[in-house]
Amino acid sequence: MRIDILTLFPEMCEAVLSESILGRARANGLVEVQCHQIRDFSADKHNRVDDAPYGGGMGMIMQPQPIYDCFMHLCETLGKRPHLVYMSPQGKTLTQQRAKDFARMDNLAILCGHYEGVDERLLEEIVDEEISIGDYVLTGGELPALVLTDCVARMLPGVLSDESCFTEESHFSGLLEYPQYTRPPEWHGREVPHILLSGHHANIEAYRHAQALRRTAQKRPELLARYALTKQDEAILAQETDTD
Repeated sequence: MRIDILTLFPEMCEAVLSESILGRARANGLVEVQCHQIRDFSADKHNRVDDAPYGGGMGMIMQPQPIYDCFMHLCETLGKRPHLVYMSPQGKTLTQQRAKDFARMDNLAILCGHYEGVDERLLEEIVDEEISIGDYVLTGGELPALVLTDCVARMLPGVLSDESCFTEESHFSGLLEYPQYTRPPEWHGREVPHILLSGHHANIEAYRHAQALRRTAQKRPELLARYALTKQDEAILAQETDTD
């Protein structure tokens, strides 16, 4: 898979993309991520890419032409048009399911806005969808673009050591992840649940699923409302209610 990030701050993105799991995945050819400097496509001698908003108001707006030319250059380089996502607080909130959909694509392009946003005509012309990482506003789209890139790339074959590294995590199955423990077996008077030390894999799996159900019910009940509960799941949750 190839992911292309259109940004005013490619160095900022590269600093993150070159480290840890993503950095190793890129180095090993498991995912290709390229950052493109929008300023390189400015027709202004000072590489300016923004201007004051029509109608007045605070801040500056990113002009359409440099972004358009940057994207068209990418399309020519790829020989096809990638799916273009604009990171915006007005977009649909990123979910694990949408990330799965993106991970099935061959090419994904991500546009990072800045200042007070992007000229609406550009969005209407080339953007396929807008995605938000939450109901809050950031200085620019680079951090959200990196979040989306990480979320998608880690599900690609070979990026993580085993598929279970992400299939058992919070949100992948619709539940929050069960609690995790490591050495030492006792810390500050708190012991690791004995079942995790038993070596009985079937019992451990059942315990973890029950814990995931209970944790989701306690912390994110709205997620549980969308989860397809089995009769056994309902019995586990009913037992938790009786205990309370």
